Amino acid sequence: MRITRRNTLIGSAAGAAAVLGGLAKPAIAASEPIRIGFLPALTGPSSSTGVAINRGTQLAVNEINAAGGVNGRKIELIVRDTQSDPTKAVNAVAELARGRHVHIMWGPLNSGESLAATPLIARVGVPQLDPCFADGLTNPKKWPLAFRNAPSNQQIGAAANRYVMDVLKLTKVAVIGDTTGYGTDSVNTYVSMLKARGADVVYRGDTDASDPDLKPELLRMQGAGAQVIMPWSVNAGFLARIINTRGDMGWNVPIIGQTTLGSGQTRALLEKPEYWANVYQNNFLPCSYNAAGELPPRAADFVKRLQAEKIEMGDTLLWWIALGYDAPRMIADAVKNAGSAPNEIAGYWNTLKAWPGVYGDISYTPEQHNGYPDNEIVMCQANTFRNGAFKLAPGYST
Repeated sequence: MRITRRNTLIGSAAGAAAVLGGLAKPAIAASEPIRIGFLPALTGPSSSTGVAINRGTQLAVNEINAAGGVNGRKIELIVRDTQSDPTKAVNAVAELARGRHVHIMWGPLNSGESLAATPLIARVGVPQLDPCFADGLTNPKKWPLAFRNAPSNQQIGAAANRYVMDVLKLTKVAVIGDTTGYGTDSVNTYVSMLKARGADVVYRGDTDASDPDLKPELLRMQGAGAQVIMPWSVNAGFLARIINTRGDMGWNVPIIGQTTLGSGQTRALLEKPEYWANVYQNNFLPCSYNAAGELPPRAADFVKRLQAEKIEMGDTLLWWIALGYDAPRMIADAVKNAGSAPNEIAGYWNTLKAWPGVYGDISYTPEQHNGYPDNEIVMCQANTFRNGAFKLAPGYST
């Protein structure tokens, strides 16, 4: 080909474009936001969890960005309200993964939604962090990018069942859940665990959380000789109706179960404050008061920050807010030390050892993506509620 000035200029321009194009991708990657797809239920029957976790998540993202971001990259939190609906959660996953190209999915925050969404998140190859209890949500061989930063149902159930049988020495148990994925999964799991320990499960049932009259269910429990009621639901209204019905019946058996039993939303629905006595719920040692009424140092400092930011704690649970606060920090830590590609985030978390969160000390291995330690799962007294936290139930020592 004859070389002309025009060809030379074209060739030079093309070469420059190639060089610039080669440089542009890393430059863009180094400055682009870290996109977190966040899937809380901010409305609907399971929203008590999502509203609280959202408070902590927003606070953490604001703090990280105000401090300059992660290696100069800001966090972009892309929020989609799942409305407590598994179908809406799945639709949000498709939009965030394929349309917004998020680097990681935080949530869904309720087990029923996460059971529906996790397989899709795995298929699109996006890392997932979720705080849901349902056992089937982590499987490193099946879903190597899915991690849990909360206990599994097996862990939660073991703590509650141990309290019923070893501390209170009760053996005749009534187990009730709502008809959500979380409720039915929990009842199935915990009944089997109780029976394996020799308990007599005299009643088991799954009831619609919107049922306005639970007295027939409690009468069946009472007639069967139940010594304790173990309810499993995140629906504050459902749990409050169980507590109110027990109180109206004058039947003072203990109620022992899911953390929402002690939430501010549940308390607000009680007909009488004294109905909250003899109610014990799962909670977590790093977010519980000791016998002297003191929180551990991390949680105490966190409460001071929440108060300074005027973030409400009286209508919710401290551990929900703390869990929400820890999640973006865990994500930021992975990106800072390893990068934002899926294999980089997962690879970093696979080596995590006792990462010091406000909510708990999280550890993972390539074979174990359930990160919460057994020894930090406790039971607390619902009627000692203060700033979203509780005193440990009788039988624990600190």
